[in-house]
Amino acid sequence: MPHAGLKFGIFLAPFHRLGDNPTLALARDLELLERLDTLGFDEAWIGEHHSAGWETIAAPEVMIAAALERTRHIRLGSGVTSLPYHHPLLVAQRFVQLDHMSRGRVMLGCGPGALVSDAYMMGIEAKDQRRRMEESLSAITALLRCDGPVTMKTDWFELREARLHLAPYSHPRFPVSVASSTTPSGALAAARHGLGLISLGAGLPGGPQKLAAQWRLAEEEAAKHGHAMDRADWRLVVNLHVAEDDEAAMAQVRAGERMETEGYFGEVLARPPTRTEDPLGDGLRAGTTLVGSPDTVAAGIERLLGFTEGGAGGVLFRSHEWADRRQTLHSYELFARWVMPRFQGSLRMPTESRDWCVANREGIFAPNLQALRQAFTDAGQAVPEMDRLKLRQKA
Repeated sequence: MPHAGLKFGIFLAPFHRLGDNPTLALARDLELLERLDTLGFDEAWIGEHHSAGWETIAAPEVMIAAALERTRHIRLGSGVTSLPYHHPLLVAQRFVQLDHMSRGRVMLGCGPGALVSDAYMMGIEAKDQRRRMEESLSAITALLRCDGPVTMKTDWFELREARLHLAPYSHPRFPVSVASSTTPSGALAAARHGLGLISLGAGLPGGPQKLAAQWRLAEEEAAKHGHAMDRADWRLVVNLHVAEDDEAAMAQVRAGERMETEGYFGEVLARPPTRTEDPLGDGLRAGTTLVGSPDTVAAGIERLLGFTEGGAGGVLFRSHEWADRRQTLHSYELFARWVMPRFQGSLRMPTESRDWCVANREGIFAPNLQALRQAFTDAGQAVPEMDRLKLRQKA
């Protein structure tokens, strides 16, 4: 299968509408991570935000630590840690600690910070965010190499003969990825440092059409710095909801999607340029939103991967609450049962075994049927003989 081994997971910002009990919302996020672990999802990336009321996780490391105690297999990462907000030594130290606590299940996602309001409150100018992210990445990757002390000074942090307290548990280190949205800056940053890439732009209007070009750009940039981009470390982020059929899926999400679009992206964020008046309809047509039956969603994933012109390592679904809780959990279950296996190679051997039996049933099962008939015949002959023996004994 062309995409065998494809990984699936979620990008948990999260999105909880204003008015919902925030304490219960955080509890639901942890419950969702537990459920995804049980269903066999590969990974979950957890966001960091500090304003605007909807995306209410401020410390993804805290959520990761809590989820590690509740899960067994799923890999957990920050989606993303906003590097300009933190001293790079502390970022590296925290994730090295989580790497040990998780026995190698942690991932670090990096970005400049998605909400301008977050940066504003910390006195960070929007024009400085991407530069600061790159400077922090240079420091973090140098620290994680553990090949000597790191000395580095910028206008916002300093390292003096800095070294990690612990080496990473994972060898040579845990996965580190950079988020990329509408501009190629994230892809170029990942390339310069030899890191993975999370393409948030795959779920935005016009985003899928840019995927192949951005990947080629990243490959060219990586080569200039002595690195090679690996498609296995490339994640595509889109919207998802699955139901038994297309009509039911659309009915379940229509009202919730509209509430999110108008209440958050419209009223709070003033609808960024990448958002339209009808993001659900546009997303369905463009393939950035996958809503429908398992067959419809599987076809949508095939279409999305086609835009990459070579494939990616994983597809992440932006965690939302467009549908009610029962429908949302059922969506993930339907995906795990009927879509995920098509891309992970787990159906090949059962299918081959079944097909082999069908093709050879005359030669394999026919003798067995004959043996069963003979057994009934032999049993029928044995009954009169037993009756005769009983009569003789009585006589």
